[in-house]
Amino acid sequence: MGDKKVSLPAKLINGGVAGLVGVTCVFPIDLAKTRLQNQQGVQVYKGMFDCLAKTVRAEGYFGCYRGAAVNLTLVTPEKAIKLAANDVFRQKLSKDGHLPLWGEVLAGCGAGTCQVVVTTPMEMLKIQLQDAGRLAAQRPVAAPTQAAAAPGPAPSLVAPAARRPSATGITADLLKTRGLAGLYRGAGATLMRDVPFSMIYFPLFANLNALGRQSAGGQADVQAQAPFWQSFVAGCSAGSVAAVAVTPLDVIKTRLQTLQKGEGEDSYRGIVDCTKRIMRREGPSAFLKGAACRALVIAPLFGIAQGVYFLGFGEAVLGLLG
Repeated sequence: MGDKKVSLPAKLINGGVAGLVGVTCVFPIDLAKTRLQNQQGVQVYKGMFDCLAKTVRAEGYFGCYRGAAVNLTLVTPEKAIKLAANDVFRQKLSKDGHLPLWGEVLAGCGAGTCQVVVTTPMEMLKIQLQDAGRLAAQRPVAAPTQAAAAPGPAPSLVAPAARRPSATGITADLLKTRGLAGLYRGAGATLMRDVPFSMIYFPLFANLNALGRQSAGGQADVQAQAPFWQSFVAGCSAGSVAAVAVTPLDVIKTRLQTLQKGEGEDSYRGIVDCTKRIMRREGPSAFLKGAACRALVIAPLFGIAQGVYFLGFGEAVLGLLG
């Protein structure tokens, strides 16, 4: 495959399309991840497959896509900011066409920092919508034990219908009660997760993608396009490694951003308080809740992204626009 330089506008289009396609494909697994991470007392779900099966049974197939509209709306600007920032930082830190490892790490750090502007409110709204079904499912689980000694007919195992939250309703309530800061609850935890993720992913992907392609000077030619299979495997591998590595930080972020808690579940005052309470009440294994789900979400996302780049979708769109 010959050398191929992709313009920044094409990268933004590719990133947005990859995000839209990827979210559509893997969102149910992301919903399972959120619900599993938020379980503290009552264990409604035994694992990812049990969570998805119960969600479909209780809420229908489209119940697995609760909160997807928020992601689909904001994933394009999120990816655009992340890719543009990484591209700019890599250019600034490159010298004579070569980017050292420390430069790759710093570029990833800058990209992860910039994307938090969009990621935090997106995750904040998405988590409330995703976790609503888990909270509703806790009521029928707890009802029989609470009413076992009560005389009369057996209690119904069907939870009373509750008004489903909406992204616009949650946004309006947060802005009214907490101001703009309400949408950015957990911004520190989001930053703490996304910066290390980008610092791991971007350098790891660049190096995996350059394996076996050495220039005469002995340095990997970062401008040469790798075969599709190599880019696909590099994206999936780097995404999975980075996702699992920052899962403990993702658990903390999810707990902090969840506004509605179930019966007997802890609320947290900040990152340190959340970490201490989880460790004390649930043990260190709780910090790896949803790790498999995260790997299954992130790997296809970045694999799909590489497919979109390989097909040159962004370049085709720009060509049609003249």
